[in-house]
Amino acid sequence: MASAAEQMAANMSWGSFGKAKELQQRIWFALGLLVVYRIGTYIPVPGIDAVQLKAFFEQTAGGIGGMLNMFTGGAVSRMAIFSLGIMPYISASIIIQLLTSLIPQLESLKKEGEQGRKKINQYTRYATVFLALFQSYAIAVGLESQGLATDPGLFFRASVMITLVGGTMFLMWLGEQITSRGIGNGISLIIYTGIVAGLPRALAQFFASGRSGALSPAMVIIVMVMVVAVVTFVVFMERALRKIHIQYPKRQVGMKVYGGESSHLPVKLNPSGVIPAIFASSLLLMPTTIATFSGGDSTGIISTIAAYMGRGQPLHMLLTAALVIFFAYFYTANVAFKTDEVADNLKKQGGFVPGIRPGKKTAQYLDYVMNRLLVVGSLYLAGVVLLPEVLTSKAHVPFYFGGTSLLIIVSVTMDTITQVQSHMLAHQYESLIEKSKLRGKGKNRAKARKRK
Repeated sequence: MASAAEQMAANMSWGSFGKAKELQQRIWFALGLLVVYRIGTYIPVPGIDAVQLKAFFEQTAGGIGGMLNMFTGGAVSRMAIFSLGIMPYISASIIIQLLTSLIPQLESLKKEGEQGRKKINQYTRYATVFLALFQSYAIAVGLESQGLATDPGLFFRASVMITLVGGTMFLMWLGEQITSRGIGNGISLIIYTGIVAGLPRALAQFFASGRSGALSPAMVIIVMVMVVAVVTFVVFMERALRKIHIQYPKRQVGMKVYGGESSHLPVKLNPSGVIPAIFASSLLLMPTTIATFSGGDSTGIISTIAAYMGRGQPLHMLLTAALVIFFAYFYTANVAFKTDEVADNLKKQGGFVPGIRPGKKTAQYLDYVMNRLLVVGSLYLAGVVLLPEVLTSKAHVPFYFGGTSLLIIVSVTMDTITQVQSHMLAHQYESLIEKSKLRGKGKNRAKARKRK
């Protein structure tokens, strides 16, 4: 038999959505900020030769340049004020989370609640500024070496650094505002918007290659079938759950007996979602960004990095798989599903896993279950990220087409829809409570009239 929440979810319609005014305001607020982000991807950094820049990115559209464009919504190819995107903030978050698990002082800060979280967020912002300064300086020097600056020099470097760092910090603020006052995760939605904005052009290029004969009709069909298959597979895996049986003991209050109920603790096969893929891509984009804008010297370290870290190269794929698997375990253990906290909450509520003692033994059992699940979950993430890239690089598809982009699109869409449904359910509960209060007042008035 369906639960009350499931019955309410089944009864949701456009009519109930039209009544949820707060949800509509949140959606419009998020859309408005995402429009601001898209406008910023068309505002160029001062002092750039647009003609030379366009020619430069046409040469790298199918490789690293296409990857950079994918995560910034085309801002890199236009060298816009949002060219660094949100990646410095994500890289800083990774570094701070790693340090939190290694440094006891940061670990104790994390346990202080809201105040500790604010301090850690402040440290993350400082690290974001530092990384953005480093990357913006490397890009400014690279633009000069590639002959893309109209007036190279110290003033040009300073203007590029100030503009790009300011753009990254503004995007970080936009993401925080969307998360707190809009709908969905702001950082993920910014990346999602950039990817979706580039899809029409990528599809037009893809079908144009098929019409011109650069890609055979069979390859066009294979790539399309592969996209549908990967999307279906991602949806299936993201909805996969492992249900852990939880039992609650009986308790007697007076003459009545309460409790004795059983439920399930749902554990996702991939609790970390799309975060490991984003983390891995952001770390790998740091050296490749510098390599893309470096000079044309074929003997330097940067050129060696570019050669080994290019699209379809074994080292790049190996590092991508290793980082995705590592962050799947790391993010799940430290953020998404903390087994110690889950075990403590179950103990406080009186719940227990049948056959497992509450407390430490329950945490150990949850660790055992989670580690086994993550073997499948992390390999699934690595496979989805790498398989499309391997196939399309072998097929010489003329634009960047990676599994990370598909994973982000599907996962963020599912998460946002889930949040919308949660808000609508909350609104329905509130309306039911208000109706019950009004009915109660009406009954009381009717009783008072009868007494008179």
